[in-house]
Amino acid sequence: MLWNVGATAYKPPMRRPARKSILAALAVLAVTAVAVAPEAQEGVRHFRIATGPTAGTYFPIGALIAGIISGPEGGPSCEDGGGCGVPGLIAVAQATDGSVANLAAIAEDRFHSALAQADVVHWAYSGEGPLAGQGENTALRAIANLYPESIHLVARRGAGIATLADLKGRAVSLDTAGSGTRADAEIILAAFGLGIDDVRPIYASLDRAADMMEAGEIDALFFVGGYPAPGISALAAQDLITLVPIDGPPAQALRESHPFFSTDRITSEAYPGVAGVDTLSVGAQWVVGATEPEDLVYAIAAALWHPENRRLLDAGHAKARLIRPETALSGITIPLHPGAARYYGELGKTR
Repeated sequence: MLWNVGATAYKPPMRRPARKSILAALAVLAVTAVAVAPEAQEGVRHFRIATGPTAGTYFPIGALIAGIISGPEGGPSCEDGGGCGVPGLIAVAQATDGSVANLAAIAEDRFHSALAQADVVHWAYSGEGPLAGQGENTALRAIANLYPESIHLVARRGAGIATLADLKGRAVSLDTAGSGTRADAEIILAAFGLGIDDVRPIYASLDRAADMMEAGEIDALFFVGGYPAPGISALAAQDLITLVPIDGPPAQALRESHPFFSTDRITSEAYPGVAGVDTLSVGAQWVVGATEPEDLVYAIAAALWHPENRRLLDAGHAKARLIRPETALSGITIPLHPGAARYYGELGKTR
């Protein structure tokens, strides 16, 4: 299957290839995937997954999941060594601006499902926090918690940024308005005594921010996602960056006031040549709209956790190795979709 090939093709660079060539290859995968699954194809069910920018982690993870749950007609059955997806389903992962935009798209029926940060899911459903002005998005339902997303604070090497306090007066990318990264970046800055006016804010997606850092146009960037993120890996391969810790009493206070934050560490193995740091994380969750058919979501959950698909998750991406049924319900604060709830109930798993 094309998606299985595409989802496992990218690995963090071992040498120093041009960053743009890596991201261009990922963009081609997105376009190719859409071409494989035309909406007009007869006798096939289509399922669109909103992910995030191609330079981040949601896109390759979404592509991997799309391949796992897809079950196009004509191939060998799961029992005969073929794919163990949902028969007749073609899932497509598409690049987006990120969590906030993804959840709005679910409410507007523009996507069937989406990947999003646990904190943003909570805020969107309850109409609280940074999303209080947007009303309650009660159409959201959960399929699964996937893996922890590390909060990266990436600094340009040589910029003299070793702590969050060093961001004062510097050009810092907070990501775009449609991203969970921007929401978390503003909360973290405030916890460490910095307002938006204390930095020179840049509102750029990770791929654009990485270009700007490569050109020396910004001093630091925030990114929330599983590591290794392709855009950051490419910067690390050029010896352009350091990681800044998010720890100490302000981080502890954040965990107490926002329980969806957890302690985390980005290891030195994540980005070769870049020292590891202590930081915070939030869960990455897979959500759908409440109107998605129960039988379909049940079949999708069963495909995601099918034992034969474990090898695809383990081989597909470093963070996909952490996508496990044992933590499928961890940190979920919104209702499960009835199809997912039925599947987990049969496993004896409850929230």
